[in-house]
This record gives sequence, C-alpha cells and structure tokens, in this order.
Amino acid sequence: MSRTITERRQAIADRHPAWDEMSLADYLDRTVADYGDRPLVITDAKTLTYAGVCEQSKSIAAGLAGLGVRPGDRVGLLMANYPLTVSLLFGIWRAGAVAVAINTLYGSAELEYVLRESGCSVLISMARFGSRRFDRDLDSRLPGWRTGDCKQLPELKAGFIYDADAPGDFLDSFSIHGEPTPALSPRDPAVIMFTSGTTGSPKGVLQTHDNLLRAAYAGAYHQAFQDGRRAVFSLPLYHGFGLVVGLLSGMIVGGSIVPLLRFEPDTLLSAVERHRATYLMGVPTMTIALMEQAKLKSYELSSLNAVHSAAAPTPSWVWREIKKILGCDEIFTSYGQTEVTATIVCTRPGDSIEVVAETQGCIVEAGIAGLADHGGRICEFKTIDPVTGADLPAGTSGELCTRGPMNSLGYFRRPEETAKLFLPGGWVRTGDLGQFRPDGNLFLTGRSKELYKSRGELVSPKELEQLVTTHPAVAQAFFIGMPDDRWGEIGCAWIVRSDGQEIDDNELRAWLATRVAGYKMPRDIWFVLESDLPKTGTGKVQKNALKEMALSQRLAARNPG
Repeated sequence: MSRTITERRQAIADRHPAWDEMSLADYLDRTVADYGDRPLVITDAKTLTYAGVCEQSKSIAAGLAGLGVRPGDRVGLLMANYPLTVSLLFGIWRAGAVAVAINTLYGSAELEYVLRESGCSVLISMARFGSRRFDRDLDSRLPGWRTGDCKQLPELKAGFIYDADAPGDFLDSFSIHGEPTPALSPRDPAVIMFTSGTTGSPKGVLQTHDNLLRAAYAGAYHQAFQDGRRAVFSLPLYHGFGLVVGLLSGMIVGGSIVPLLRFEPDTLLSAVERHRATYLMGVPTMTIALMEQAKLKSYELSSLNAVHSAAAPTPSWVWREIKKILGCDEIFTSYGQTEVTATIVCTRPGDSIEVVAETQGCIVEAGIAGLADHGGRICEFKTIDPVTGADLPAGTSGELCTRGPMNSLGYFRRPEETAKLFLPGGWVRTGDLGQFRPDGNLFLTGRSKELYKSRGELVSPKELEQLVTTHPAVAQAFFIGMPDDRWGEIGCAWIVRSDGQEIDDNELRAWLATRVAGYKMPRDIWFVLESDLPKTGTGKVQKNALKEMALSQRLAARNPG
C-alpha cells in the first residue's frame, strides 16, 4: 500500500482536526469546497461530481420548499440506487426535512403502513423496478396519493414518480420553487429508517444529522480509508450500511460510490474491473456468490484492496476464501443496528483472519478531536442479565447495551416503545447476546430477541405469526430463524392447522407470497399437532425446541434413506 494504516488515519485527522457539528447539507457544501470536481456517484450511464450533486440538491430543496415542505416534515423516498437518489437525499436534508428511507422490497400493504406511520407529507417513488410497477401499485392501493387527496394518508400533500426510462429531467417535476429556510440543529432528525421490532410491526427509528456524520467520520478513521476510496455495492441506500459506510464515510476522503441497482455477481465484479473500485461491500450471501462467480470467470480485480462483509451471520470458511479468491489486503466485518445509527463495532485493518472469522471486531475507534468521548472510541458497552436487567461484570456474556453519540432518538411517534429501548443512564438495549474478549473484540453468542436476518434483512417472527394466523386454516404459527449457508439465516414455520381444515405447505406459501416481501418467506413449512408442541411447565411454546425439531426435519429431508 502507498500509505500505512497510521499514515492514513493521520491524514484523516489532519483534514478534520476538530469535530464541527453540522447538518448534512453543510457537510456536502464542505466536501464540495474540497473535492468539487471529483466524481461522487459513478454508474455506467451517468457520473455525478460532488458539485453536480450539490447543485441538484439545491434545486430539489427549492422544489420541496415550493410545495410547502418545512423543517421537520417527512419526505418518503422509495428509490433504488440511482444517481438521483443521492441528490434527493441531500435535497431533502437541505430543505430541513426528514428523509423516510423506504424498503423497496415492501409489498403494497407494507408501503401504506410505513407512509402512514411516518406521516409523510411528500412521497417520491420510482415508477418501476424489475417486474414491479410501483406507480400502479400506489395508484391502486392509495388513490389520490399524487395530489394530496388520499384518504388513507391525510398528511400526504403530494407525490412524484421518477421514471428512469422516460425522457426529460425529473427535477422539472417541481414547477414552483421556494426558498428553503431550514435553520437546522445537528441534533435534529435527518432520517427515519424502519426496522422490525419485538412487537411484530415495523418501527421508524429517528437518526439525527449528528448521528450520521459522527458515524461517517469514525467509520472512515477506524478503517483508515485511503484518499479517493471507490466503493462498489448493490446494498440499498435506504439501509445504514449503504448510506453511512458506503456514501457518507467515503465523502470524508473525497471518495466515490459505484451503486448498482440490483445484486448480480457478474455485474458487480465487472463493475469493480471497469470502474477500478477499491472497496467492495456486501452481506455474506453476496460475498459467497461473488466468490463462486470469480471461480467461473476471470476478472481484473487488482484495484480491489478491501472487502467489507457484514449484517448477517457468516460461515467461518468465507473469510479465508475472500482473501484467496478476491486477493484483498483488508477484510472487514462489523456489528451495529439501526437504533444506534450504524456500525459501532468493526474489525481493524490488519486484523488476522482468525479475528475476522471469530469476532465482529472492537468498538469503533474515533481518533478525531471531539469524537473520542469514550476512551478514544465511538461508544461504550456493558452487559446485563437479559432476564433481570442487572449489570454483569465486564467481560461477562450477557445482553449487550451501549451508549454514546451514536444512540438514535428512538422510535418516531412511539414513546412507549422508545422508553423500553432505553435504560437509565442513556443505555440502549441491543437485544443481542455476547461478550468482549480480553483482546477487546466482540464475540456474539446469540439474540435475546427473536428477530433473525434473512438476506441481510431483519425479519420479525411475531409479525409473520400474526399474519399467518389470519388464514382460516391456521390455528397457530411459530416462525424461527434457521442457519443457512447461503443466506446466513432463513425462516422456518411450524403450523398448527385449524380443526377440520386442510392446507399444505405449497398452498400456504402461495397465500403468503402475495402479502409479504420475498426475504420474509420461510424456506420450510412444517405442520404439527398442538399436542406435540414442546412447552414449558407454564404452557409456553419452546422455540429453541422447535428449532431442534426443524434441524432434525431438515436433516431427514436431506438424507431420506
């Protein structure tokens, strides 16, 4: 490498000698002053410079102001990884509004829910994505959404469609321009990201400008980003991984992103080759597929020096294969969650394969003045007894709790749920079990919550259980996360049929497929008599026993003899 880890970190610290709290719009303006002519977003079809994104963001902010959008209003963004998506995000922030990052995998009912839950005043949606027609879905489900006459969404004032295949400039959609007067505080909300919760319904997490920018600065410093880092990924910008680690952190060093609309191994590796990407991001399922593809076809990957694979459990063999097949100098994995903004634990450049394979790394180092509030790190941790809530001795396995400037504001319009999230002293309960080893690296032992991750997306079993039991043939339903070599985890369902009703797994799967996103679909559906359900002495169904039963069923299916 041209510079050592220490030298790269020092270059970042020298460029940002003190922490200046600011809004994300101010952050863009500052980077334009330093890197205006550099590319910020690169695709095969279009490249936007830092200055180009800034100019588009000003036009978008003026258009939103002309619609009456004021500081604190919510603007929904249902967009894939188009170059315009970056400009829209900064335009929303420049207008003083809150960007509601909407999962493009949501079905129509889920879209209606998050729009109502977040109280969006404006929605900007892409027309289509793959075979999905969002314009038609929205028109059918939410008539009047474009003109502010939607009965289901009384707070919605206007809606816009972005058609990537249609001629013309989307920015012309804003016929009336106003003057944004955001008067923002860095501690004001910038984003609402929806995450599944233990109650079974998605909750919108409020993240501030300061949350996102501290995460960006610390992420770049901890991983010692090289000047001009060029990150390629298909991770959506509505997730913290793509938004913070991909876009915002790279801007610290004048970097670029090469965002892909969808994950296709050949397309992604070809993009590394064509655009000379230096940093590849993905979840383990993607990383495995990339390695399989690289065995089938030769790619020029000499520019690639780092791979960051996170957001789901990773088979230990993957890490050695990454280094062997993709030839990277640096390999990262990490840990974080939406309630604490983004990555708060990450491996370090130079960590051994053993550390990367066995742990999530150490608490993110934040060696920039004003950021290092917790012994030089972005946050601090403690563990508690997940049942009693009592503090445990340092180094003891338990439920992980964290506090620091990465803590979000909690859940939008959910004061009771927010109160449950926080403990006295500003600690956030993560719901994950683990312990820090003597070397300072985090070892996760499980989840105290029942959530599991499929294809890198959080899934709430309770949400699915509540839905499936609305089917007349289903009396009880129990969803659990199962280990999967390709997806990290995937759902499995145990179903108790209603008396006198018949339904098989294919029928139930077809019924469910029209109601939930694909990543929520269970791989296996097993049927069981109520009397055969494993229960505690108080009658509570033991999901750990159901998981053992599912493993046995899976093994039997693979070895029918």
